[in-house]
Amino acid sequence: MPMTTQHTYYLVVCEARLPLRSGVAVVVSPDGASVPLTPPPALARAPTTHPRWCPTARGISQRHTPCRCVKPMSAIMGPSWARPETEKVARIVPVSDSKLPGRAFAPASAERHPLGEQQELFTQKLQQCCTLFDFDDSVIDLKSKEVKRATLNELVDYVSTNRGVLVEAAYPDIANMIITNIFRTLPPSDNPDFDPEEDEPTLEVSWPHIQLVYEFFLRFLENPDFQPSIAKRHIDQKFVLQLLELFDSEDPRERDFLKTILHRIYGKFLGLRAFIRKQINNIFLRFIYETDHFNGVAELLEILGSIINGFALPLKAEHKQFLMKVLIPMHTAKGLALFHAQLAYCVVQFLEKDPTLTEPVIRGLLKFWPKTCSQKEVMFLGEIEEILDVIEPTQFKKIQEPLFKQISKCVANPHFQVAERALYFWNNEYILSLIEENIDKVLPIMFGSLYRISKEHWNQTIIALVYNVLKTLMEINSTLFDELTASYKAERQREKKKEQEREELWKKLEEVKLQQVPNMQNNSHSLQNAHSNNNNNNSSISTTVAADNGNSNSDSIPSAVAEESPTCAK
Repeated sequence: MPMTTQHTYYLVVCEARLPLRSGVAVVVSPDGASVPLTPPPALARAPTTHPRWCPTARGISQRHTPCRCVKPMSAIMGPSWARPETEKVARIVPVSDSKLPGRAFAPASAERHPLGEQQELFTQKLQQCCTLFDFDDSVIDLKSKEVKRATLNELVDYVSTNRGVLVEAAYPDIANMIITNIFRTLPPSDNPDFDPEEDEPTLEVSWPHIQLVYEFFLRFLENPDFQPSIAKRHIDQKFVLQLLELFDSEDPRERDFLKTILHRIYGKFLGLRAFIRKQINNIFLRFIYETDHFNGVAELLEILGSIINGFALPLKAEHKQFLMKVLIPMHTAKGLALFHAQLAYCVVQFLEKDPTLTEPVIRGLLKFWPKTCSQKEVMFLGEIEEILDVIEPTQFKKIQEPLFKQISKCVANPHFQVAERALYFWNNEYILSLIEENIDKVLPIMFGSLYRISKEHWNQTIIALVYNVLKTLMEINSTLFDELTASYKAERQREKKKEQEREELWKKLEEVKLQQVPNMQNNSHSLQNAHSNNNNNNSSISTTVAADNGNSNSDSIPSAVAEESPTCAK
């Protein structure tokens, strides 16, 4: 019947975990009259004895007791419908008219309905879950929030346990429900100086609902009946862009769901693969050169790790460019510790696919090697070891000289963690075998730092590790080791001799300086006397001139001048 006044729906909700049930709801008008809503098709065939008015419905709903005007399910469905002992009694939950789209419905046994009626109920529940609630206020709409949570749980179970439910007509409603619930503008961080390594992240307040929507989305993609050819009308490039923006969420739980979902989308939608890679590339470039902040870098790199693992050989030029122009410069980021493990994995995956990339990658890492941050230097050394684990001997020969020059500097680093991490390379059997094959190149580079550190380093643990490394190198090639030892000692003697000569030269300069001081003082006295004599002469001349001027009148003219002047002669 048409309704023109404000209504309050009383939704019969059963708390049992049964898929897609139907129910009966009544509408209470402002004057207290109760009018039953049109029941679902299965219930429409059942005889009902609802009275025209139900003045006690409002009071009954507040007491959470069954309304006498609503017939029990056993009377509608027949004696075969029996409630299990573990199932709780249905309750009537008020949901305001503005919160509930369309007619209210409650769970009922799906086994009693044909497939078409189940699909209708499925669609209705999807539409009902498009209602959004304000979780910033934790005390409003509590019952409505609970109704939506229960409905989302029911949808997740229904999609997970039933076959044939993903018909073509359901895709628009599924996509609309997902888009409405998860796509939103992320709020700015509460802490402008937020440090992911130190501060606790801000969790999403509406997570009780969003989590279930993500769970439903994941089950939807993993359902055996899922058809990408139909879903691509809704999961398109715009959808992927909005999904990627959510990776900036501070809530790690949401980013974890997004990581799995994006990986499923990449696997099922072949037409979106290049677009997804391009957009991830853009996010990383913006992160490196503009914002220097993005919460989901680690998750996106983890997805890329599996994507790179599936690249076909030979690698395309765009993939190599992505490695050199994006992944290598990402090592300069301030928050490298948050995603370095995933970044190193991606780099190693590229080198396993194409070993010829080893030389440019190593040189790129050496170019961006940290100078002042010991923590990042330790991470770089760890990544270098991972690369050396998969490097081919031919590629090792190309990079051994610049690489071990840097390792030699790290061994000599006063920070004991950096030195320790570099010395651990000799505990790796494969790296040790590469060093043994190229001992004539590696040992001359490393010997000076190792020998000096064994005598001068402040940390006893480092000294012990250096002794072990020197012993290992001596066992590999004792002849070369002895030659380098003698050469090093001779070089040290030459350095000491030069140092002594330098000190003697400075002493001689000091003596010459001391000898020149008296002469300089005498010269200064002579200059002062000459200057004083000049001043005396000037003063006497000035006195004479002043006296002459004082004795003469202002009107008189010297006779010599008067004689020469024709004017005066006249």
